[in-house]
Amino acid sequence: MIVVGITGGLASGKTTVAGLFQECGAFVIQADHLARTVVAPGRIAWKEIVKTFGPRVLQADRTLDRGVLAELVFQNPRKLSVLNRIVHPRVAREQVRQTNVIARQHPNAVIVYDAALLIEARAHERMDRIIVVTANQPIQIQRARQRDDLTRKEALARIRGQLPLRTKRRFADYILNGTLPIARLRPTVRQLYREFLQEAATS
Repeated sequence: MIVVGITGGLASGKTTVAGLFQECGAFVIQADHLARTVVAPGRIAWKEIVKTFGPRVLQADRTLDRGVLAELVFQNPRKLSVLNRIVHPRVAREQVRQTNVIARQHPNAVIVYDAALLIEARAHERMDRIIVVTANQPIQIQRARQRDDLTRKEALARIRGQLPLRTKRRFADYILNGTLPIARLRPTVRQLYREFLQEAATS
């Protein structure tokens, strides 16, 4: 088994790269999906968030209003730090649990962990290899506005709430250009997958 962390900045293309690995046969765990699970209504993290930030972060169905929560924390580094302390440890435990389940069933698996905050959450310390997917800031902002319906100000706030890409690059074993067309990324991902598969079989 080998666990490969994929990270990058907001809308840099990391999830697209993770999807290309999945095409090859890798098992993909997405941190965003894990985060949604651990903050589901009634869960301990959900209770802590509501206690900390108040009922205004809830929607009518009692799920978290991610837009309201983002507006609160991305304008305030202290609040963002508090939220991360609530969510990150629980996401980490769930990632480890899912990784172990896959490893028991598929001992030679290539497991990809797609996580925007891989380094911020220190999850990179649990990875065997790290891929950083990069994009320039104008592309990030354009994509985030189209994908998430953010304003330019909101997109910038989220970018600034993460480690700069230049810092993330220092942790990378591999750096991929997330602005390339999928047709150009796919051969690179396939080659990396073959390398990881061989390493997984011999580890």
